[in-house]
Amino acid sequence: MSALPPGWPAEVSPPDTPEWERSAAGWLFDQCPPDYRGYDVLRRHPLVLARFAVAALDAAAAAVETGLRTIRAELSGRVAPETVEAAVAAYERERQRVRTARVAAGLVEQALRGQRWAPKL
Repeated sequence: MSALPPGWPAEVSPPDTPEWERSAAGWLFDQCPPDYRGYDVLRRHPLVLARFAVAALDAAAAAVETGLRTIRAELSGRVAPETVEAAVAAYERERQRVRTARVAAGLVEQALRGQRWAPKL
């Protein structure tokens, strides 16, 4: 069994263990829009699902960055200042969540492509 790299999602079993691809697919679907579960090609091909998940997370990251750049201007004067700051804080938490998930999805994709990691001594 290979070592797991930093950022590997806790919900996904290590590569080459029984049911690892099933755990990977379940986690990857959780990173995608819900409608993706309806596509047979994504249910049958974990590597294709990983590619879709990475793309969805990249798009989510871009949306968060846009939101952070514009939220104050769009909400100032329309809601209380503390609400604006709460919205900014929510975007910042979401940015961290998406970045972490994107790294993890990239690692799962690499493993599905056959990448394995050696233990560090």
